[in-house]
Amino acid sequence: MRPLRRAGVAGLTASLFLLVAACGNDGSSSSSSSSAGGKSLTWWVMKGTNPDASAFYAAAEKEFKAQTGATLKVQEVQWADAHDKLVRAFASGDGPDVSEIGTTWTPEFAAAGGLDDLTSEISSSGMGKDLIPALKDSATYDGKQYGVGWYAGVRAIVYRKDVFQQLGLKVPTNWAELEQTVKTLKAKKPGMMAMPIAGESAYGSAPFVWGAGGDFATQANGKWTGSLDSAQAREGLSFYTSLALKDGSSSVGASTWKETDLLDSFAKGKAAMVIQGNWTPKTAIAQNPSLKNEIGAFPIPGKDGGVAPAFLGGSNLAVLKTSKNPDLAFRFIKMMTTGDLSKKWADEAGYFPSTTTALQSYADSSDPLVAPFAQAMLKGGKNVPSASGWGSVEGDQTITQMLQSILTGTSVDKATTTASNAITKTLQEN
Repeated sequence: MRPLRRAGVAGLTASLFLLVAACGNDGSSSSSSSSAGGKSLTWWVMKGTNPDASAFYAAAEKEFKAQTGATLKVQEVQWADAHDKLVRAFASGDGPDVSEIGTTWTPEFAAAGGLDDLTSEISSSGMGKDLIPALKDSATYDGKQYGVGWYAGVRAIVYRKDVFQQLGLKVPTNWAELEQTVKTLKAKKPGMMAMPIAGESAYGSAPFVWGAGGDFATQANGKWTGSLDSAQAREGLSFYTSLALKDGSSSVGASTWKETDLLDSFAKGKAAMVIQGNWTPKTAIAQNPSLKNEIGAFPIPGKDGGVAPAFLGGSNLAVLKTSKNPDLAFRFIKMMTTGDLSKKWADEAGYFPSTTTALQSYADSSDPLVAPFAQAMLKGGKNVPSASGWGSVEGDQTITQMLQSILTGTSVDKATTTASNAITKTLQEN
């Protein structure tokens, strides 16, 4: 996962294409043999949300040496610095061979000419058949694939099982039941918020936008246009925000909350349900050990049943265009995303692996804080628009500003019109 950032590389795109062409590779490499002894590969991995991974890096270095004979050099980069460091690396040629790249950054960097097109390698390796579709989409730009999913996470609803049992509540299976559950909790547990709605949780709203048939932006004739002002998107947003505004599921203060505030509220026993990522329940239990065995999770339900689409975010691994060993770099990516190291990293980081086969074991887990998230990812995982300027939409906080305005009294129609116009402007300028 990567943090939000501002401004894309649109202004550098033309110059990057020229620089990459001047110092890049032509796609040929002698490293395709079974051994690449004497060669080395540099990998940038992000630091800031991931755990202390020195033992994992050592295992990766050992495995890479065993498989290829080459040396792996691991360099950690802070998420906060990563975007600009990668932009500079594209231009200078002094960057890594392989880098971890946030899923919503990949189309931007591909459009700028900084990444290798891996479409043929992925196809010939057979990897493409097992990649989770939403992660594959996140690495695809203009019909070509520029990265491979390394790990990912998804949001679902974490809830107090003990409270539900006390009130005789069942897990809701559609929007009407979710709303009724909120009403019951509001009436019978007035000391707890039924389900606080965080104004700064942009992708907490996504299952409702998508679940009603809407989207954040659509593409036609090569141009992206904001579409939060569609009837379907407005329906989903109206339902989502009305849980707070009409049904009293939340508090006024939650209009400025981040997802970390939701988690804090839940851990302190102040909320019965919260939308959270699969990487957070352990944190809640660590903050409040009395919650152990008292909490569970369920996928955000679809409007009329089933599982609502939910944003699947995480990180891809990509080969920089300036790599002198692109074939060896792809072998490393395959090793990291399809073997034992993929599962080991997912378990350590608290996320999920990127292949359908590997994810299925999590979906079949008996752990009530694992299986529901994995099922949501398998059945409803969805990516944001694969527009090169989407990172700038995130950086501008367009969606959170829209949510905050609705939660503080602006009409859904007015707020979505403003947001859609802003998204259109950003995407067409980047």
